[in-house]
Amino acid sequence: MISRRDFLQVGMAASAIVGASGFGNWARLAAQQSLTQDQLLEFETFGNVSLIHVTDIHAQLKPIYFREPSENIGVGSNKGAVPHVTGAKFRSLYGIEDGSPSHYALSSGDFASLASGYGRVGGLDRVATVIKSIRADRPDAILLDGGDTWHGSYTCYKTAGQDMVNVMNALNPDAMTFHWEFTLGSDRVTEIVESLPFAALGQNIFDTEWDEPTELFPPYKMFERGGTKIAVIGQAFPYMPIANPGWMFPEYAFGIRDENMQAMVDEVRAAGAECVVVLSHNGFDVDKKMATVVSGIDVILSGHTHDALPEPVLSGMTIIVPSGSNGKFVSRVDLDVHNGQLLGYRHKLIPVFSDVIEPDAEMSALIDEQRAPYLDDMTEVVGKTDSLLYRRGNFNGTWDDLICDALISERDAEIALSPGVRWGPSLIPGQEITREDIFNVTSMTYGKAYRTEMTGEFLKVVLEDVADNIFNPDPYYQQGGDMVRTGGLGYRIDVTQPQGSRISNMTLLNDGEAIDPSRSYVIAGWASVNEDTEGPQIWDVVENHIRKLGTVTTQENNSVEVVGA
Repeated sequence: MISRRDFLQVGMAASAIVGASGFGNWARLAAQQSLTQDQLLEFETFGNVSLIHVTDIHAQLKPIYFREPSENIGVGSNKGAVPHVTGAKFRSLYGIEDGSPSHYALSSGDFASLASGYGRVGGLDRVATVIKSIRADRPDAILLDGGDTWHGSYTCYKTAGQDMVNVMNALNPDAMTFHWEFTLGSDRVTEIVESLPFAALGQNIFDTEWDEPTELFPPYKMFERGGTKIAVIGQAFPYMPIANPGWMFPEYAFGIRDENMQAMVDEVRAAGAECVVVLSHNGFDVDKKMATVVSGIDVILSGHTHDALPEPVLSGMTIIVPSGSNGKFVSRVDLDVHNGQLLGYRHKLIPVFSDVIEPDAEMSALIDEQRAPYLDDMTEVVGKTDSLLYRRGNFNGTWDDLICDALISERDAEIALSPGVRWGPSLIPGQEITREDIFNVTSMTYGKAYRTEMTGEFLKVVLEDVADNIFNPDPYYQQGGDMVRTGGLGYRIDVTQPQGSRISNMTLLNDGEAIDPSRSYVIAGWASVNEDTEGPQIWDVVENHIRKLGTVTTQENNSVEVVGA
């Protein structure tokens, strides 16, 4: 089946980029039994260069469930544009049939039922099978890792990222860029990067003291593949010291650095690059804007915001390819590059259905080796869930509702705050909850659960600040993530208003009392960026709460009234 964008043309008088997506090959298969590995991996080789993209794996070595968001609100010029289209509208836009494999992989509707039928996704042993298949077809394919790799699981926390380093090295990538990796701390990041057998890229990673590029993170790497020169430029997460604790990596400054990106594009072009690829952890909307500001970028491999789209998006002359998260997808992009021009592309977003794709035996053994020392502890059953536990969504996620309940109960608080991070697998009704499951949604190097007091006025300031990070109409002022989750607190938000005017009608949920700006409230939360934060680790707080409950049952959360979406 041919994509509706098969003959999309973008261009000037002298040339055109012709693009095609292979999404339709698996999109409308009617039942799980219809899926085969050959169908998922089928690809009509095109051009002379192949890119393989994985991103935002968040240390998920084994197959998982992962529910896509039911809401992903766009603002400004991105309102109503992908990836800010979800649910039935998303399926209609791409011609996805209800109940199909692509419905399950790319959309949130009826997730628990479809998950029971289609099974888990991801697993780096299955990802290895996909990558080996592509390399068998195109031996010189360039494998690129978009970052958020050494973070997000029990074993990754216990080994300070070494489990993921060992496994990713076995996949033999050509380059990567970074975000959460820096929360391992500068010393540990330096230790790992100096040992990597591939390029660690970041044109926007600068030395703080001198405001100059660093030797440890070169801006780009040149590859000669398919008889042509390809430049890959790294773009690390721009907002590190704002979104994450700057005291963990004080030597480094970040930022979007458009001017330097343009200089790097010009430099590699002058050095003979016929195709420029940006390996980005900006987030999709930031990438989309950057493509209009910086000229000469052919392809942006987009990460950070965890978007999974069955077809690339064109921004000016630039192809933007988002590849999902948690090892759930692998993107293959074939390029036709000749005489200094990108003439066409063919793309496929490959869903990693773990019951369909055969695990690679060598990778399975390596993964089991990383997990073996911790297996008994992390697989201990803590409780059970009767409800779907998921994280994604602009405002609510049942995992974070559970975390907020745990904070209020275990820390004796009136209100709970949980960060709007987008990582973390889902659990379907009837599953046991293990210690590993809890770490999968809480694991970080600054996970202490604080207990403090805030005035109602300051609490509003906090909510307004986070809301502007998400709903500022200029993507360059957005830092990714979702709205801070709240427990015990309801409010109204108008996403069309400017900063300071979005949040209103703040109330305590237990008695409906309006939040008093001058009164102090007991607040419990976690993931504070402050260095001197005190309190128990969040995974211990959540485990204690779940053990007391025995069986988790979540209720529908209507505490946030959204206006203007």
